[in-house]
Amino acid sequence: MSMNSLHDLYVDELKDLYSAENQLLKALPRMAKKAAAEELKAAFSEHVEVTRKQVERLDTIFAGLDVAPKGKKCKAMEGLIEEGKEVIEAEGHPAVIDAALIASAQRVEHYEMAGYGCVRTFAALLGYDEAAGLLQQTLDEETKADKSLTKLAETIINIEAEGADGDEDEEEVDDEETEDETEVDDEKTAPKKAKGTMKKTVKS
Repeated sequence: MSMNSLHDLYVDELKDLYSAENQLLKALPRMAKKAAAEELKAAFSEHVEVTRKQVERLDTIFAGLDVAPKGKKCKAMEGLIEEGKEVIEAEGHPAVIDAALIASAQRVEHYEMAGYGCVRTFAALLGYDEAAGLLQQTLDEETKADKSLTKLAETIINIEAEGADGDEDEEEVDDEETEDETEVDDEKTAPKKAKGTMKKTVKS
């Protein structure tokens, strides 16, 4: 890879984003399938379609540059998706899993926002005004998606996840009360058994 000019860097960053978006296209349906809350499922499914349009914009930009979009793998996105895979394979309370999925998704959104912000600026400096406009459009979409996930987390998912701790505590208390009741029953039963044995001894 040669980076002797801003144009070289611009192309390289665009290829990185192209790889990132295509990796994300494969990951989002799996995240939607894992999500328990219908609102979260819908958010992930909707972003699949948004991501497809973002890939199409990148194709348009590469066509204008007369450069092939492939040839680089985004290792950062690969790592983020691998972390998300751990959540997908995890077991636990549905709301807690959903909260973890949102956290993973927002890491992805923040990475993309940083990337698109950079290439948008490069495009503007290089005089690629049409490309800069397309990149800004994608940046706006990523920002909107991030805010939507934050709202979903703060108003529904995180609240339900926090309540999951209370459910576990109540179960533990119930278990302790059951154990205490069992011990009391045993204490009540034990003397009766002893008396019965004594009566039999006296008769014989």
